[in-house]
Amino acid sequence: MVPTTQQGKAERKPRRRGPRIVLLVALVLAAGGYGAWHNYADGKAKAAEAAKAAQPAPKVPVTVATARKADFPLYLYGLGTVTPLNSVTVSSRVAGVVTQVPVKQGQMVKQGDLLAEIDPGPYQAVLDQAKAKQAQDEATLKNAQTVLKRLSTLLEKTFETQQDVDNQQAVVNTTTAEIEGDKAAIEAAQLNLDYTRITSPLAGKTSFRTIDPGNIVQADQSAGLFTVVQLQPIYVSFTEPQEEILTINKTFAAGPVSIDVLATDMKTVLASGTLDAVQNQVDQASGTISLKASFPNQDQALWPGLSVNTRMRVGAIAGATVVPDEAVQHGPDGLFAYVVGDDGKARRQAIRTGPSDGGSTVVTDGLSPGQHVVATGQYRLVDGASVDAQPASGGVPAPDGGAQPKGAG
Repeated sequence: MVPTTQQGKAERKPRRRGPRIVLLVALVLAAGGYGAWHNYADGKAKAAEAAKAAQPAPKVPVTVATARKADFPLYLYGLGTVTPLNSVTVSSRVAGVVTQVPVKQGQMVKQGDLLAEIDPGPYQAVLDQAKAKQAQDEATLKNAQTVLKRLSTLLEKTFETQQDVDNQQAVVNTTTAEIEGDKAAIEAAQLNLDYTRITSPLAGKTSFRTIDPGNIVQADQSAGLFTVVQLQPIYVSFTEPQEEILTINKTFAAGPVSIDVLATDMKTVLASGTLDAVQNQVDQASGTISLKASFPNQDQALWPGLSVNTRMRVGAIAGATVVPDEAVQHGPDGLFAYVVGDDGKARRQAIRTGPSDGGSTVVTDGLSPGQHVVATGQYRLVDGASVDAQPASGGVPAPDGGAQPKGAG
């Protein structure tokens, strides 16, 4: 008979194999399920990739502009300063007390308008005194002439000597000279009296004043009472590189040269005028030539001392092919543009360019007027890509550089 302990061990041995078999079966089933799932997922991914490859590539959204034929103006740009045609510092020509200053500071005045007045009393008294002296001398002259006439009559009758007549003639001559001196004194006194009224020597705008009523001013004091600057017309002095002297001289000799003053955006035209003069020598320190242009300045857009940008037209390219600057791209082989054909695809086309101005570029080779070029969206393109083309807003900028008069939308 088997002992109890051994019998128990014998009974437990068959029981241990059961869980292991279950675990092994579970692992086999799990591996099979994973393989089936992996094959299913892999097949699904390949099917998606095949479907994706079968679909056409999406169109690239771009904007296009039409290359057009136009006369392209050529400009020289410069920097300048507005200077008044005339600028006068108004000072008093006589000393005295200021009685009134009727003009306001910064006021527009006409030539001859009263700016200030000096107390005229002392100068009126001097004038009256000079006039009185003249009247006195004229009375003395009249009496001396009467005496001379009488003595001359007596001399004919030998009742007077020639010496007496000559002495009296000297008195007449001296008195006559004194009267001429009186007239000069009257003129000087009248001038000083007139100078007590300080008037504007030209039409223009006054500066801030330096005196008030009650102040005592001296003749020709250095500070001056006002500065009056002429605003209409007005000058702009500007410079151009010395390399452009030949072009400038040829253009100037051919006729009036148009000059525009541009705002800081380089598009808005503040004023338009004409070239007046070219300096007779080059500034060796800066390598530039100075020029001066005049402007009507009716709207007073130009102000003395203002720094401005200038644009001078020196010619034009007739019948040029013009595209927006954005259409011109830089590649390793040079310049190119994407041209959209009738099939809706953009193709890379090598080009050569000329001058650029105001957002437009002249294409000298590689494009023809009427072709559609991509203006924006090029960075997503490859050669031959299909595009969703929309017209560029505004099209190709105007060949005048896109500048517009001040106040234009």
